[in-house]
Amino acid sequence: MTGDIRRSQRAAGDAGSATVSRRWPMSDRERLRLDAEQLRRRCDPATLPFATTAEVEPSDGATGQQRAVRAIDFAVRAPQLGYNVFATGPAGVSKRETIETQLRAHARTQPAPEDVVFLFNFEEPSRPLCVTLPARQGRRLARMMAAFVAQASREIPHAFESESYRRRRSEVTEPFEREREDTLEQIRSFARSRGLDLEVTPAGVASIPLVHGRPVTPSEFQQLPEQTRKQLSAAGHEVELRMNTVVPALREIESRARERMRALDREVVLFAVGHLIEEIKREYADSQTLCSWLERAREDVVDNYGGFLANAEQAQMAAPMRAVLGRGMEAFHARYEVNAFVAGEQDGAPVVVERNPTFARLFGRIEFETTLGLASTDHRHIKAGSIHEAAGGYMILRAEDVLRQPFVWDRLKEILRTGQARVENLGEQFTLFPMATLTPNPVPVRVKIVLTGSLQLYELMHALDEDLADLFRVRADFDVQMPWTEEEPARYAAFVSALVAREGLLHFDAGAIARIVEDGARRAAHQGRLSTRYEQISDLVIESSHWAAAGGAELVGGVHVEQALREHRQRCDLIEQHLAEMVDEGVLHVELTGGALGQINGLAVLGLGDYAFAHPARITATTAIGSGEVLSIDRESKLTGKIHDKGFLSLRGYLEQRYGGQRPLALSASLTFEQSYSGLDGDSASSAELYALLSSLAEAPLDQGIAVTGSVDQHGRVQAVGGVTEKVEGFFDACDRAGLTGGQGVIVPASNVKHLMLGDRVISAVREGRFHVWAIERVEQGMELLTGLPAGELAADGTYPEGSLHRRVQDRLLSMARAAQEWSGRRPPRDAGSAPAPGANGSSAQ
Repeated sequence: MTGDIRRSQRAAGDAGSATVSRRWPMSDRERLRLDAEQLRRRCDPATLPFATTAEVEPSDGATGQQRAVRAIDFAVRAPQLGYNVFATGPAGVSKRETIETQLRAHARTQPAPEDVVFLFNFEEPSRPLCVTLPARQGRRLARMMAAFVAQASREIPHAFESESYRRRRSEVTEPFEREREDTLEQIRSFARSRGLDLEVTPAGVASIPLVHGRPVTPSEFQQLPEQTRKQLSAAGHEVELRMNTVVPALREIESRARERMRALDREVVLFAVGHLIEEIKREYADSQTLCSWLERAREDVVDNYGGFLANAEQAQMAAPMRAVLGRGMEAFHARYEVNAFVAGEQDGAPVVVERNPTFARLFGRIEFETTLGLASTDHRHIKAGSIHEAAGGYMILRAEDVLRQPFVWDRLKEILRTGQARVENLGEQFTLFPMATLTPNPVPVRVKIVLTGSLQLYELMHALDEDLADLFRVRADFDVQMPWTEEEPARYAAFVSALVAREGLLHFDAGAIARIVEDGARRAAHQGRLSTRYEQISDLVIESSHWAAAGGAELVGGVHVEQALREHRQRCDLIEQHLAEMVDEGVLHVELTGGALGQINGLAVLGLGDYAFAHPARITATTAIGSGEVLSIDRESKLTGKIHDKGFLSLRGYLEQRYGGQRPLALSASLTFEQSYSGLDGDSASSAELYALLSSLAEAPLDQGIAVTGSVDQHGRVQAVGGVTEKVEGFFDACDRAGLTGGQGVIVPASNVKHLMLGDRVISAVREGRFHVWAIERVEQGMELLTGLPAGELAADGTYPEGSLHRRVQDRLLSMARAAQEWSGRRPPRDAGSAPAPGANGSSAQ
C-alpha cells in the first residue's frame, strides 16, 4: 500500500492542479473547510470546580454505566429464582470493579447469612449432618464442642479414678459378690458331700476329685481303684446336673451386677460432663435439630466413655505407641467436634469474587488423611467452596473461566435451579473402583450470580444453552463510552482521586484533569463522549504521576499528561516509524503533490493492541471498453474481507444509478490498493475507490495532496467511518515530513466531524492555513474538491451540463458503448477454439 513521496509534479498533475485552482468556486471550497475549533473539543481547566484532586472526594466504580447499574440494582432486589445477571462488555471498562462496588453497597444493607456446620451422624457415619445456625454461631459452637471434648478427656478419667467412685463401686458390687458366693457355696457343699471340690475359672466351673480330703491330679486319679473312679465319676455327673441348675442363677446375678455398674458409670459420666452438654443446649435452644444431636452426643459419650479413659492409659505408653494410637483417639474425639463449614464474621451479606473457579474451589471438596498407608476422612474434612461462602449474598464470575473448567457450568446451573449444593470430589466420578467416602447432606445455597463476559460470548451461550435465558434473566450492558456533560469531568477527577489514594500517586491539578478528559474523548472517538475504559485511563494516570515525580514536581500537570501520552506512543510506534521510513525512502510509492488520473490517496488504519495509527494507501483505477465488469484486484486475490467487498460492490450500484438509466455500461474497470500484500477490510475506502474510478472515466486528474476517507452508498451519499482522527493525523504526518504546501488536506464525511479529536500539531497547521480538513456529504462534493470541476446537475433530457464532471463521465461511457457496439457489429464469427478478438470480454482496447 502506498509509495515514495513525489515532490515534483508530473505534467498531467500540473494540468490537474491548474484546473483545480482555475475552476473551483472558492466560496464553496471554504464552506466545506473545517475551522480549527471544529477539529477538537477542549476542556477548560477554569471550568472545573477544584484546583487539585486533593479537594475531590474519591469515587470508584460506576461512572458512566447507568444502564448497567440499573440492571444490576433490579436483579439484586428481585427475590425470585432466575434473576441472576450476565454483565456484557469489552475488557477494560471496569466491569468487575463497578459490579463489586455496587454489590458491596447493597450487601451492607442485608442481614448476614446463616452459618452452616457439619456434624457427625451417629446413625449413619458416612452421611454427615448439615445444620444451619444463626450468623456468627457456627464457630462459637465449634469452640464450645472442642472445649467439651477437652474437658471430658480430663473429667471422665478423673471421676473413674477417684476414691468416691471406688467406694461406690464396692458398694454396688459387694452384695452381688456375696450372693454369688452363697450360691457357689451351696453347690460346693453338695460336691464335697460327694467327694468332689469345685474350682471357678474364667472358662467355667470344674469339679476336682478328693481323696482323703486332698485334691488329686489326673495321673493320681488313674491310679485309684476302678470302683473308686466309677464312684467319683458318678458323683461328678450329679454335681454337673446340680451345677446346670445353678449357672442361670449365677448369670442372672452377673447381669444384675453389670446393669448396676452401668447405671453407676452412667451416673458418674453424666455428673462429670452432662452439665456441659446442657449448657450448650441452652445456648442453642432455638435449633431443634442441634438440640436433638446434642442429646444423641450425650448418649454416645455415656455409651463410649471408655474412649476418654484411653487418654490416661496412653500417657503411660512409649512415645511411638502413643503416636500410633493417638490417631485413633483423635478420630474418636472427632465424633463430638463441629465442622464450621461456613462461618462468616462480616456484617451484611457476603460478596465473593472467584477468579479461579475450578470445581473444587467453587463447590468444595472432601479431604483425606493417610495413617499407616490407609486413607481416611470424616465430617471435619468437608471443605466449603466459594459458592457456599457466597450463600445469602452475591458472587462474581468470569463466564469464560467458568466454561473453561470441566463440569463447572453444569453444576452451577444445578445449584441455581435447586438452591442446594452437594459437596463431592470430582475424581469420584472417574474412579475405576468405588471407594468408601462421605456423602454429606446437601447444603442450602441461595445466591445471586453475576457472570461477566463479552457480548459475543453471551450471544453464543444464549444460542447454544437454553438454560441461560432461564437462569440469567437480567443482562447488564457496559458501554465503552459515556456522554460528555458538564458533570463528567468532575467524575473523571473523582476516579483519579481514588486511584491516587489507592496507588499512592501525586495529586493532579485541574489542567492535568482537563487533558485526561480530552484524551478520554479521543479514546471514545467522539467530541460529545468520554471513554469508560478505565484500565487505560488508570495507566495514563499512573504514568503521568511517574513522569511528574521524575521531574521533581509536587503536582501532576497537563505537561506531564502530555509527556505520558508521548512516551506511550514512542513505545508503541515502531511499525509506524518503519512504514514512514519506507515512504520517505521511496520503497512505498506515495504522491503528495500534483495531479494524477485514476489515482488517489486512501487512508488505512492499523491497530496494534491499544495503539492505532493510519498511513496513506495509494488506490488506482483503470477503465476500458468491456461488458460492465468492475473488478477489485484485491478481492480477486482473496485479500479482502466481507465488509470491504460490500462497500466495493456499492460502486457498481452508483454507476448504474447515475449513468445506466438510458444505456448499458460498456466498460471494464479494475481497482486495487497498490503495494498492499496483507488483508484489507472495512468500507472506508469505497468513496476513494469511486473517486479513482470516476477520475479514470472522466479523464480528470485528482489532486494527490488530498487524501480521502468515507464509505459511499449506491446513491452517492458519503457515510461515516471509524478511525477518522488517526487517518487525518496519519496523512498530516506524511505531508509534514515531505513539507506542507498549503494545499494539502483530508476529505472526511460530514457525519464524522463530531468524531474528530486531532492533536495540537494538526490543529496549528489548520489554523495557519498550511493543512486543511474538508467535510462532505456527497460524492459530488468530493469530486469537485479533488478535480476542480463542477459535478453538474442532471437535466430533464437526461444529460449533464457541458464541461461538468458527470458530463465527462457520461460522454466517456457513451463513447465506450458505441465502440463496443461497433466492434460487436463488425466482429467476424469465431470458429470453435479460436483465440478471442482484441478488446473482447472487457479486455483493454487502448
